[in-house]
Amino acid sequence: MRALIFGAGGQLGSELQRSVPTLWQVVGLAKSDVDICSRASVSAAVTAWHPKVIINTAAYTKVDKAEQESDLAFAVNMNGAAYVAEAASEHAARLIHVSTDFVFDGNKSTPYKPGDPEQPLNVYGASKLAGDQQVLRFRTEGTVVLRTAWVYSSHGANFVKTMLRLMREHGEIRVVADQFGTPTWARTLAEVIWRLADRPDIAGLQQWTNSGTASWYDFAVAIQEEALEIGLLESAVPIIPIATDEYPTPARRPAYSVLDKSSLCKLLEIIPPHWRVSLRAMLKELRDHE
Repeated sequence: MRALIFGAGGQLGSELQRSVPTLWQVVGLAKSDVDICSRASVSAAVTAWHPKVIINTAAYTKVDKAEQESDLAFAVNMNGAAYVAEAASEHAARLIHVSTDFVFDGNKSTPYKPGDPEQPLNVYGASKLAGDQQVLRFRTEGTVVLRTAWVYSSHGANFVKTMLRLMREHGEIRVVADQFGTPTWARTLAEVIWRLADRPDIAGLQQWTNSGTASWYDFAVAIQEEALEIGLLESAVPIIPIATDEYPTPARRPAYSVLDKSSLCKLLEIIPPHWRVSLRAMLKELRDHE
């Protein structure tokens, strides 16, 4: 069986290619291979490869920059998603489209369920929600919109690697302590996507992250503790918790964006690893490849 991955050069795309199940053949298309903003380019790629499943991880993810580049964010996250969904429909391919917790406003204090009302606070979230709606509009059999959150890996730029760099370069760091979510290792997310690929009976809006809840401050503290434990950092620095108001950014973030993944976990019969367990595994991988 053949799977076609859009966004193969990103964190999740890379992990998907590293964790391919035995029975699957994978074609990974990076930004240089296909123009996600071009209907013709997307259609040509799907026509050329005739995949059974398409996994769309391609996205514009620069949350703050999106406030000034809204046209580009919507071109990638809405139009690109629509072109992929259209091509999947035309070729009877199943689509697994990856989305984000930022479609929610963060005003809840309990985990967001897949059917909860969306109310994005920023351009990035709005563009991703528009993409989700485009994908679901085509209603191709077995199509999944999979929302996740706070993704990191040993590949590419992300919060974990940024924190490690700052801890090595500065005498102290300041991290927001009043925004809560669930850090999610891209490797574990990739493994769940492959499980989904084998389950055409599962469709619609789904959600998956690692388990547990953390603030960005909690996450940073855990990064330092785990990195010190395995020798990835030589010494500790003070980590100062701050409020969102003390670290203004162009884009507003949800204060709480924990996702309820219980329905998908039940369908797949899996228990997601705690975010700290996954963090430890990723940091060991990073250490072993430095």
